[in-house]
Amino acid sequence: MTTHHVLGLSGGKDSAALAIYMRENFPELDIQYFFTDTGEELPEVYEFLGKLEGLLGRKINYLNPDRDFKFWLRHNGNFLPSPQTRWCTIKLKLQPFKAWVNEWLNKGDEVVSYVAIRADEEHRDGMQSHHKNLKVKLPFRENGLNKEDVLDILEASGLGLPKYYDWRSRSGCTFCFFQQKIEWVRLRERHPEAFENAKNMEKTAIENGTRFTWSQNEPLAELEKPERMEQIKRDFEARKQRELANRRINPLRVCSSENLDLDDLYLEDEGGGACLVCHK
Repeated sequence: MTTHHVLGLSGGKDSAALAIYMRENFPELDIQYFFTDTGEELPEVYEFLGKLEGLLGRKINYLNPDRDFKFWLRHNGNFLPSPQTRWCTIKLKLQPFKAWVNEWLNKGDEVVSYVAIRADEEHRDGMQSHHKNLKVKLPFRENGLNKEDVLDILEASGLGLPKYYDWRSRSGCTFCFFQQKIEWVRLRERHPEAFENAKNMEKTAIENGTRFTWSQNEPLAELEKPERMEQIKRDFEARKQRELANRRINPLRVCSSENLDLDDLYLEDEGGGACLVCHK
């Protein structure tokens, strides 16, 4: 039996740190890196993956689904995906991965997939394997590595964080429904064409009777109104200052409102979830 080692990259900090960690600690493993490309990613994601590819010295396999997001949107009657109905994860992430590894599994080979779930993410589970020869391993959790360790790995490697972390908490599609409202505001300011694309898809979905909007309980046409965007910014700043005042100080890291992570500031009524494939 041949064993194939694979590691999925999302364009985010955790999966990039795991790739570096595995290269440094298990150089004997011939790991193949892959990225499931939806075609709706931020340009910063592709830039970051290019830098990571150079650092690893290995080609990243781009797994493109047979149909793009808009095809599956039409196939689903223009019914937008949501935290409750995540057809985008299945069609654009999981199925391309399974199609890629099935060639090996069907021959009787073993596939070991390494997933970047940290030790401080007790609430998250990895992809469940339904094939006896597909093994899922969580090296960070198994070895007690947390978010601080991930940041240290990226800093020590010289890679650093993706640029989108300046204004966004996760990788994934530009219109990911797990975004906070402040992230939608920032998307409109930094990538107005992507915001307009999302707004047009949402408008078509509403006209076809969907009950979901990208941002929970608020169409993008309402969210982008100047007075509403200013209110979202004010609310976010107030929330950030409250969190900063209550945050335990780490003397080894500068703690300021500028480097307070967005994923530390989720509200219960917006964002707060995570696609187990995309956001790592």
